[in-house]
Amino acid sequence: MSRTTTALVAPELNGKFELREVYLDALQADEVLVEIQASGLCHTDLSCAVGILPCRPNAVLGHEGGGVVVETGSAVSHVQPGDKVLLSFTHCETCAACTSGHPAYCHTFNDRNFGGARPDGSSAMLTKPGGEPIYSTFFGQSSFARHSLVHRSSVVRVPAETDLALYAPLGCGMQTGAGAVLNSLNVKEGSTVAVFGVGSVGMAAVMAAAKIRKARIVIAVDLQQSRLDLAKELGATHGVLGNAKDVVQQIRDICQSNGCDYAVDATGVPFVIKTMIDSLGTLGRASTVGAPGPGNNVAVDIMDHLTYGKEYVGCCEGDSLPKEFVPYLIEQHQKGNFPLDRFIKYYDFKDYEKAIEDSKTGSAIKAVLKW
Repeated sequence: MSRTTTALVAPELNGKFELREVYLDALQADEVLVEIQASGLCHTDLSCAVGILPCRPNAVLGHEGGGVVVETGSAVSHVQPGDKVLLSFTHCETCAACTSGHPAYCHTFNDRNFGGARPDGSSAMLTKPGGEPIYSTFFGQSSFARHSLVHRSSVVRVPAETDLALYAPLGCGMQTGAGAVLNSLNVKEGSTVAVFGVGSVGMAAVMAAAKIRKARIVIAVDLQQSRLDLAKELGATHGVLGNAKDVVQQIRDICQSNGCDYAVDATGVPFVIKTMIDSLGTLGRASTVGAPGPGNNVAVDIMDHLTYGKEYVGCCEGDSLPKEFVPYLIEQHQKGNFPLDRFIKYYDFKDYEKAIEDSKTGSAIKAVLKW
């Protein structure tokens, strides 16, 4: 039985969207029908909509959803109709990475999250009953829709009192920034940390380093002074303008060392990544969470990397286990350690163009679309 719903569709890969009526395919055994109440607008959505990251025309994107369960497939047991849920990335649940607690490194992560179809190749969304397939099941959810068929691995059950619009961004951006600090780098208390790019993902890294891990020094690096000011309100001890010629030296001077202990890049810009690596001190560890698209490279001074024992590691989705990490971040917010409410701006779904524009200009650090 097909269902009609409204979705925000990217007809072409030119960054434009349209609200359209689409049809949901029949619910599969491992899926959950969710009525979406809110969805964060992530840089990944916008990159896919212009073809920087893998996508196809006629796409329903969105991967930071929050909603209420309407129906469950026969192979779903952890949620039931009426449950509130937050949505995150999808994974196979059976490969070595998934079964060892690292589903962000699922062996089929790219196919499942960027493939635009279910694992069996069918489409969860159609132009009409029996019609053309729509690029969907994005990150297992395609939450830019009023209703969506979501793979069970993407679904995180949360308490009935949960503010879904507030916490929807935890599904990707917020857990990525926080997870880079808490999981991938495992930042230690009393250490020094530099975060390059303090949009929503970088701001999450700042909060995690300063308020959760109690780093001694947290340096925010960004091109916008207003963002540096907010980062300092949220826990950063210092702010450095990213277009300064002596960013690395400023970081060394602040740390009173040959560099920082840890660093996170949330830009994905090769030049910034090189600056980040250069800013590391002895045995420093750095990670990139910004996704620039395939084919981008950064040069590393091998002798510098070798003699100072530096590490540069990848970080996908904060190496998080969403069913545990998302509730953990909600708890940290409630304790005052993860004040993401300070930079979220809400928009009605029909005002999506304004939300996208504000995200691009920086007037909205984190936009959340609400039905």
